[in-house]
Amino acid sequence: MASASFGACVLCRRAAVKISSRGMSAAAGAQSQGDFLRGEPHRKHPGVTNLKTLRLPDELQAAARTIINRAPVTQLTDRSRTLANFLWSRKRAVEDWTLRRKAVSLEKELWDEAKEKRGDMDEQLLEERIRKKVFSELRKTTYHWTPMKYDEELAVVYMAARLAGGYAAVRRAINEIKKRDPSFAPKSLLDFGSGLGTVVWASHSCWGDTLKEMVCVDSSGPMNVLAERLLKGDEERAEPHIKQVYFRQFLPVSPKVQFDLVAAAFTLSELLSVKDREEAVLTLWRKTGSYLVLVENGTKEGHQMLMEARDAVLKKLDKTVHDSRPASVFAPCPHDLSCPKLAVGPTAPCNFQQMYHPLPLPGHKERQTEKFSYLILTRARPAQADGADWARLIAPVQRRTRHVHCRACCSDGRLQHLVVTARKHSRDVYRCARSSDWGDQLPTAPRGDDDQSDSE
Repeated sequence: MASASFGACVLCRRAAVKISSRGMSAAAGAQSQGDFLRGEPHRKHPGVTNLKTLRLPDELQAAARTIINRAPVTQLTDRSRTLANFLWSRKRAVEDWTLRRKAVSLEKELWDEAKEKRGDMDEQLLEERIRKKVFSELRKTTYHWTPMKYDEELAVVYMAARLAGGYAAVRRAINEIKKRDPSFAPKSLLDFGSGLGTVVWASHSCWGDTLKEMVCVDSSGPMNVLAERLLKGDEERAEPHIKQVYFRQFLPVSPKVQFDLVAAAFTLSELLSVKDREEAVLTLWRKTGSYLVLVENGTKEGHQMLMEARDAVLKKLDKTVHDSRPASVFAPCPHDLSCPKLAVGPTAPCNFQQMYHPLPLPGHKERQTEKFSYLILTRARPAQADGADWARLIAPVQRRTRHVHCRACCSDGRLQHLVVTARKHSRDVYRCARSSDWGDQLPTAPRGDDDQSDSE
């Protein structure tokens, strides 16, 4: 009887040790999973890069309103809305090789039809008819791309249409750098296709007077003049609100001159061909010391142009190399692999949104949403000190009782539909998911049973 009771005590002690060790292991696991928070509350975890509703800087808004009040532009509200819609629906110019392939295919189809119906018609006459029909069909079905040419009046219309929305998109994109690389303090900036100078204003709002040289390049003289008026509050003799801003119509000639931050916002869509866009992006990358920021409309066209730029920098061998540091994707992609959205065929573009207050014009709502796509490339990706694996949320987060639906682009290059719960993914990850939204990053945990790959 004594030996039996002694054996029972031993078993109890062993069980207690096992339970205790399991508890310690769980606590250690929870602690390691929470390391990615870096001491921040869940609602402000390191992956949160979204901004609240943005307003234009007071000086910029006041200058824009002054210019609009002084400008003799009739029907400004209607014209600005029409221009905004046109720019949003703008497509890339059709490439010559695409036109040729389409013409050959159409000509073959017409010849096949003619052979079935052929009577005594002269072959030369038939060939002429088919040629005319091919040209006629191509004219009807081909997108007619024309370059935008701004005079003084159209520049003001563009300002009314796009100043606030363009600023919001750029400010949200560069906030990614500000939040995730807090030690980055750029001294020089190059803005290619600078337009109204929104990149300068957005960068200044992030880094202030650390910026000592800002070069704005735009081929449009009237647009450069308007951007300078905005900096001076539309007072010719006034000091510019942001100093050390220089306007040019051409890029700096020296290939060895680099800038800490290089940007091109809504510019790639103004270049005629894929070759022109590729050459421009590679030139900008050569001039990049730390970060290259590209922003376009959040349309399929905008997304695909950014993916062209991504491939040009990551995959093509540049013949002119003055800086051998390799390129990597900083945002929004959590990987350097091919875009999974393009791999699954026709799909919605990879885009994001930012709420903002537009210029106070008649007919403008108090708040509007800017939908945009962006790409940030870097020469030195900052290491994640916490060692966590982060995914990008590519759709609105759906919060449900005790679980959260997250559609994410993951570091393995796959799209996943994550169903995040506290039991399967840890309490910290679950609370972060509930506090995150479209465009933020989310720390990923081992895949749960309910998680699905969107490419499956």
